[in-house]
Amino acid sequence: MKVWIVIPAYNEERNLAKVIDSLRAEGWKNLLVVDDGSTDRTAEVAKRRGTEVVVHARNMGLGAALRSGFKRALELGADAVVTFDADGQHDPRDVKKLVGELKDADVVIGVRKSIGIPLHKRFGNFVLNVITFMLTGIYTDSQSGSRALSRKALQKLVIRGNRYEVSSEIILRVSQAGLRWKEVLVTCYYPPHAKVKGTTILSGIRIFLKLLSLKLTR
Repeated sequence: MKVWIVIPAYNEERNLAKVIDSLRAEGWKNLLVVDDGSTDRTAEVAKRRGTEVVVHARNMGLGAALRSGFKRALELGADAVVTFDADGQHDPRDVKKLVGELKDADVVIGVRKSIGIPLHKRFGNFVLNVITFMLTGIYTDSQSGSRALSRKALQKLVIRGNRYEVSSEIILRVSQAGLRWKEVLVTCYYPPHAKVKGTTILSGIRIFLKLLSLKLTR
């Protein structure tokens, strides 16, 4: 199986090299960094490390970065894609577990066993999990950035959201397309720089409203 790891990145020059090196150490060679309009040296770091790089001229959001990454991975002949955050939250040892579960599923969602997750993030994730369940019938770790998708899933899922709503939208599209999905437990670390990132209450409201709109489109 030809696996490409898609790493969306925005202003991650401080963390990206370590993330890339950790994945290489686990034997993963096909790494694709999507520099989503960074104003620092994110793209330069990725190129120096020998990864495939897609660069957005301006910041377009997580959804747009994943859409670009998935498209390029398919062009490169990927049989599967694993999404991996650029800030050091994910454990590279979990990639093998995610890929292994694709033998029985089209999409594998990494359910986070969080280390040091702030209480407000834990609550926010729970609320978004409930909202996603109400709209899709699937209850899982809806905001997890650790996922594996088969080529079949990449070809069938039409992602329209540009920003954080994409995490829930992928689950929505999985439900609509009748794809097989599974969960696997993964580790998620929350270093200081990661605790200030992600969704807020306001962004959670925006995600909910955007997801309602996306539910009406295919």
